Amino acid sequence: MSHPTTRRTVLAGAAGISAATLLAACGSDEAPPVAAPPQPSAETLGNVNDIPVSGGIIYADRDVIVTQPSLGEFRAFGAKCTHKGCVLAAVRNNIISCNCHNAKYSATDGAVEGGPATEPLPARRIRVDGNTIELLTS
Repeated sequence: MSHPTTRRTVLAGAAGISAATLLAACGSDEAPPVAAPPQPSAETLGNVNDIPVSGGIIYADRDVIVTQPSLGEFRAFGAKCTHKGCVLAAVRNNIISCNCHNAKYSATDGAVEGGPATEPLPARRIRVDGNTIELLTS
């Protein structure tokens, strides 16, 4: 029975190594399977149609506020004022307000816009899946 001559058998013969040893050392020519990246855990917050443009909804029980600064653009921040920790009260005209001491924040990036607060609101991670807004929890 004849065997096809390959580069591996030629190299193996020249080095005095059996083809089986050479093939075992080389391993498979196939790349290992690539695992899909893990999907972050998420919990549903609400529907995109419930978030007004230039406004937002406060989900106090989940410590998150979701805003829509412009049509189709959604942002999320922690729902507590960075001044004294009061739950934020409202979002109107792209301004997030705290009624405790009148702090104001940008609905676009959470930056301080006025009042006694000096630290911006912390960003929260969300994703839009169809018409559903989800809070990413991992």
